[in-house]
Amino acid sequence: MVDIQQLFNGLSLGSLYALFAIGFALVFGILDRLNLAHPAVFAVAAYVGIDLVTSLSISVWLMLPVVFVVGALLGLVIERVAFRPLKNRPDAHFAGLISSIALAGVFIALLQGTYGPDTHRFPAEALPETTFTVAGAQISLVQVAILVISVLLVVALGFLVARTRLGRGMRAIAENPTAARVLGVNVDRVTATTFAISSALGAVAGALFALNVNTAQLGMGSAIELKGLAVIIVGGMSSLPGALVGGLLLGVAEVFTVQYIGSSWRDLVAFALLFLILVVRPQGLFGKRKVREV
Repeated sequence: MVDIQQLFNGLSLGSLYALFAIGFALVFGILDRLNLAHPAVFAVAAYVGIDLVTSLSISVWLMLPVVFVVGALLGLVIERVAFRPLKNRPDAHFAGLISSIALAGVFIALLQGTYGPDTHRFPAEALPETTFTVAGAQISLVQVAILVISVLLVVALGFLVARTRLGRGMRAIAENPTAARVLGVNVDRVTATTFAISSALGAVAGALFALNVNTAQLGMGSAIELKGLAVIIVGGMSSLPGALVGGLLLGVAEVFTVQYIGSSWRDLVAFALLFLILVVRPQGLFGKRKVREV
């Protein structure tokens, strides 16, 4: 019989992985760029969220939209500083990747200079204490909020990409940036907006993660980076639904591994499961098989 408590714990954790990974998937799928400053945004958002609640005494729920805006602004900085100056280079993909790593180091250094190296936490009185009983399992309001917010943001992003003018511009750039420009798409504006949305989602994921574990550390982004990359590879590199499903699978696999095998096996079993999926379906769960043209 499935342990409802652990299942929900896994879904809650997995939704955070998915929300973080979708930032990777959005930029890579549309712009064909891998933004490795994304984990730094995740960490910055956690510290900023705790600071907002601690210094300004605002609620954790009001903190989330503020963090969303902060993340969007960081995304604009990343695009303008790390990627746009290199866009015309023949090695723009690799150069942008290295540049984003450097910018991530700058963000973390500024974070350490501002907040110090110590772990930061939310004030105890700021954390919601409401719990719900579902099939004998105790589920906290924070866990419910994490799952609901993550799924709603993923659905909203899917609607934006599929049904709006901005989304059509994104899809046109993903197919052919030169043709999109000829057709009147403002490529630079759409690119900047894509980075802003991507980082905003990563920032919300960072704040929710800190809220879930009540901990913010300088290295928290690096700890989740590999899992985010694994999630989008398994789901399909440019698939938003795939990132959601892949994140949930990874979260559930981790939680049940800890319960039934041991915490030291958590990463081994989880990533072994992901490799198994890739052996069966190399393009990922929702990815499309590419046909080589001759």
